Amino acid sequence: MIEKAKQLWNRYYEQLTYLIFGGLTTLLNIVLGIVFREAGLSTTINTLLDNVLCILFAYFTNRRWVFQSRSTGKAAVREFGSFVTCRLGTMALDVCVMWLGVDLLGAKLFPASWQGLWFLCVKVFSNVLVIVLNYVFSKLIIFKKK
Repeated sequence: MIEKAKQLWNRYYEQLTYLIFGGLTTLLNIVLGIVFREAGLSTTINTLLDNVLCILFAYFTNRRWVFQSRSTGKAAVREFGSFVTCRLGTMALDVCVMWLGVDLLGAKLFPASWQGLWFLCVKVFSNVLVIVLNYVFSKLIIFKKK
């Protein structure tokens, strides 16, 4: 049983670690979003700020544990630049989804007492879209095997 689990871990290491660290990044994104919302930040500023912090967290965890990159020097700088560039694209998607979902639709569809729950629902939905695109970008562009 343990040997079978080790084989599965080794076979699907990249996907499993991406799922683990992607989950942690998503959790961090949601928690920061709630904290920043409670602090009174607008949805857009909130989303931009939580994304910047999550991009840094995700880069270091993806580089070290998921894709096990060994790039150094200019290659590492290029890798970081590619990572940030791709994540800026998904950050723009996140900002748009949050603005449309929370500020535009949520404000019209739900009473003030439901806004916190609606914010959380939209945040989770947006994170699902973002995490799928981030994996594709990471696998095919940023940390691709040579």
